[in-house]
Amino acid sequence: MGAGTTEPLPCYLEDLMGFADDQLIPLVDEGLGNSAYLVDLGDGRALAVDASRDLRALRDAAGRRRLRVEYAADTHLHADFLSGAVQLAHDDDATVLASAAGHRAFPHTPLADGDETDLGGLTLRALATPGHTDEHLSFLLLDGTRELGVFTGGSLIVGSAARTDLLGADRAEELARAQYHSLRRLAELPDSTAVWPTHGAGSFCSAPPGAERTTTIGDQRRANPLLAAPDEDAFVRQLLGSLGSYPAYFDRLGEVNRRGPAVLGSAPTLAPLTAAEVRSLLGEGAQVVDVRSITDFAVGHIPGAISNPLRGQFATWLGWLLPDDGPLVFVTSPGQDLAELTWQALKIGYERLAGHLDGGMDAWTTAGGQRQSIELLTADRVGGRPVLDIRQRAEHTAGHIADAVHIELGDLAARSGEAPAGAVVACGHGERAMTAASLLQRAGQRDLAVLDGGPGDWAKATGRPLQEGA
Repeated sequence: MGAGTTEPLPCYLEDLMGFADDQLIPLVDEGLGNSAYLVDLGDGRALAVDASRDLRALRDAAGRRRLRVEYAADTHLHADFLSGAVQLAHDDDATVLASAAGHRAFPHTPLADGDETDLGGLTLRALATPGHTDEHLSFLLLDGTRELGVFTGGSLIVGSAARTDLLGADRAEELARAQYHSLRRLAELPDSTAVWPTHGAGSFCSAPPGAERTTTIGDQRRANPLLAAPDEDAFVRQLLGSLGSYPAYFDRLGEVNRRGPAVLGSAPTLAPLTAAEVRSLLGEGAQVVDVRSITDFAVGHIPGAISNPLRGQFATWLGWLLPDDGPLVFVTSPGQDLAELTWQALKIGYERLAGHLDGGMDAWTTAGGQRQSIELLTADRVGGRPVLDIRQRAEHTAGHIADAVHIELGDLAARSGEAPAGAVVACGHGERAMTAASLLQRAGQRDLAVLDGGPGDWAKATGRPLQEGA
């Protein structure tokens, strides 16, 4: 895990007059499924597009090239992460470029459709592409009159378009119709124009799986099912039909980004806490998040703790399941990256990080703290116990254990009473299932178990096929 990775561009994008290979640096956040971009402007200055508040990967890339970020462009008011534009303005004196329609409450250059920014040799042109949000812009990068590429944010993405229900279900169809016209506007660009989206596989803002994160206009005209829709109504049905649930924190981050995230004065740290301090914080309403492996959590954990193993998807499930207005205490294992843990929380707006239990569960036990456990079962030991499948709807429909009860993890806290007693909780590998089991245990359920693996392992162990469909 890390702050993000830099990925080489597909070979078909390396021929744009040497630009993509030499000057464009994608910065991929595998956990959130998003990409930011750093553009080397060739004179020691850089353009950052859709940068996250977690600027570690961007800083590393800029440092290797001795670049200072001159411009920070945001395609839209992001719902899945806090923007790094305000921080870049503070640290680098960067000019923030964003939609005038977003009414951001911090200094920025407000842009409308057709407005251009001279980057010094290259030009950035704003294109109004509403749909994912109503103030959404795409940014067309020009070398003279030649279209090098377009930063499409949550408009045109590889194989699809980003979801249109972030502003509420009552506006989803309206924005889907706007998305229809935005995609067709982008599709009028030359075939060779590179497409650099923000959202990609793994993002809850987009639907399709797949490895490619960048593409071209020509490839999308040929292969994007939404661009093949025969008319606007068919497009809307197809796009809205692909939408699944999304993390609860999406409902609040857009407004935080409009106001502007707080500037961080220094690299954040996570304070060590004694067992007594943790116990005191629990008495004041703190939440305990256990980021150890599911094996360690199963053996013993603080009563009421929520299991959320530290991995790429940690931030998503933290934001989906826990409130952001109370203190968080973390239980870790030796060697886990506390900086990674802290940044994952901060990039989705969790500021009240009380600290981590110094010495881990050994310190808790030594101080007389109680422990709970949850049974971890291999697939061959499930037997006839009821199964609770907590995966996303699309995952469950693709194949699940026969007669499994299905409740998505994001809905489980509100529907815990529907979970079968003594259930074996299942997901794809075990991490989300342990999170679900910890929620149920906190709600008072007992005799729970977690499937170590997924439905595929169960099918292999039992020789029984998985069921498809709802």
